[in-house]
Amino acid sequence: MKKTIVALSALFLAAPVFANTMTHATDETVAEAHEGANSAKEGLHQAQNKGEELKLKSQHAAEGKSDTMGSKVSEKSQETWHKTKEGTEKGWNSTKEGAEKGWDKTKEGTGKAWDKTKEGSEKAWDKTKEGAEKGWDKTKQGAEDLKEKVTE
Repeated sequence: MKKTIVALSALFLAAPVFANTMTHATDETVAEAHEGANSAKEGLHQAQNKGEELKLKSQHAAEGKSDTMGSKVSEKSQETWHKTKEGTEKGWNSTKEGAEKGWDKTKEGTGKAWDKTKEGSEKAWDKTKEGAEKGWDKTKQGAEDLKEKVTE
């Protein structure tokens, strides 16, 4: 029986450390997943953009305009637009991931604060009960002492 209680006590003491480790590992896993998804998305968009750029170049070549100033400006504009979209998307992803991390930290901090508040309230309640019990005991003792004096 004692061994079971000791084992359970050790488990309860280790549980918060284990939970914190699991949260940390999960955060890292999520960050890696985001990074992988962003890389894959970026690669897909680069391939799509390159395809559109090549399509425009071949269209200009088919029309016999591949060396004209208008076609070069059009092709460069398309390339610049694709780079702008890509940069904007990277910025948006970073902002979104940063907001998620911030929100997670806020939730974590709030949870810790709530736990401390709850713990403090429990301690205060225990002290109040203890004080009330002592006061009641003194009152009972005083009543008994008075009763003895009256009966003497």
